[in-house]
Amino acid sequence: MTLSTDLLDILACPEDKGPLYYVEAEDLLYNPRLQRVYEVRDDIPVMLIDEARNVDTAEHERIMGVIESSGLTPTFDA
Repeated sequence: MTLSTDLLDILACPEDKGPLYYVEAEDLLYNPRLQRVYEVRDDIPVMLIDEARNVDTAEHERIMGVIESSGLTPTFDA
């Protein structure tokens, strides 16, 4: 199941308040500015900073490659 468009339209990073990318195939929301992953568990975004995971440069580049190759857009325009 995918996250609803209405929900995605309002989701923002809880730390920097900026847009996120929803990578449905990997059940995650990604903040490229902070290189941070927020997991989506059982179709519920876990938007807690303490439960987020920072990624290294290689993982950031991999996720950005998925985002670009899939033509994903951010949750909202900043």
